[in-house]
Amino acid sequence: MQLYIPEGYKSPLDPKQTETAIKRVKDFFQLNLAAELRLSRVTAPLFVMTGTGINDDLNGTERSVKFPIKELGDRKAEVVHSLAKWKRMTLGKLGIEPGYGLYTDMNAIRADEELTNIHSLYVDQWDWEQSMTAEQRNLDFLVKTVENIFQVFKRTEFFIMEHYPDIKPQLPEKITFLHTEDLAEEYPDLAPSQRETEAAKKYGAIFIIGIGGVMPNGEKHDGRAPDYDDWTSETVNGYKGLNGDIVLWNPILNRAFEISSMGIRVDKEALLRQLEITGTEERKELLFHKKLLQDEIPLSIGGGIGQSRLCMYFLRKAHIGEVQASIWPDEMIEKCEDAGIALM
Repeated sequence: MQLYIPEGYKSPLDPKQTETAIKRVKDFFQLNLAAELRLSRVTAPLFVMTGTGINDDLNGTERSVKFPIKELGDRKAEVVHSLAKWKRMTLGKLGIEPGYGLYTDMNAIRADEELTNIHSLYVDQWDWEQSMTAEQRNLDFLVKTVENIFQVFKRTEFFIMEHYPDIKPQLPEKITFLHTEDLAEEYPDLAPSQRETEAAKKYGAIFIIGIGGVMPNGEKHDGRAPDYDDWTSETVNGYKGLNGDIVLWNPILNRAFEISSMGIRVDKEALLRQLEITGTEERKELLFHKKLLQDEIPLSIGGGIGQSRLCMYFLRKAHIGEVQASIWPDEMIEKCEDAGIALM
């Protein structure tokens, strides 16, 4: 069990206040995100059919929760890990033009998750996707989109302070952009997660570019499935990757705090390249991949923004169980009770 108890921790909001504040955060943030990126809300599935290639494979190792469907001859469906591929198909289905997009509430079960202050069996996030042109598939467009999202974070922080004056703003004025290779060069003796913590503490808010590919030092900063984010296209100065993570400094947990994974999605060339790199070329026969290779799915940029993590950050909570109901080990529940951490 990995549990961090902040010394002298006391939540600025009691459990009843917290319930009201969670709704305020979620309502304000999603409306502002939709306005900033020109996104329309859509309804999303909780599960998809197994074997279609539509589900997100995350790092490629996590097991999905599966169940048989009686009316379909016990064919199996699986609870989504995220909606990265489903969203792109829906952009095409709805005929959404470049410059506009969609967002939805994504709820997932990740049974293999290691339970910590920030990891739960239950995942809730805003999944968003925006259509784009081929000319926009570049680093400048990615950077501008991240900056727009960060401004929504800033507005949300101010909104929360207006309602709860004891919660003071702590985000920096701007988000800093770093490549995984920059971090490896600056902190060669640290593990990738430790590099993130050092950089997040230094800058307050960072976007780490190029997650998924092997760096010149032979490491991967972190894993990415080969068929949604583009982590192999050249950007600038020889660096590769058109994806990344938004990571904030969390002073309560004294660590880096990933709030979003996002990026420009694979086009045909990037998909084929990344399937070859990962030895998963058999996926070309799956429904999603066939549609992409046949130009039936639009080019896009998209990502996921953790709802509970966002609430954790803005409401200054020490444990994700303070802002969502889930299942926790008995030992964790007891230690949290002793430390005044009120799990739902």
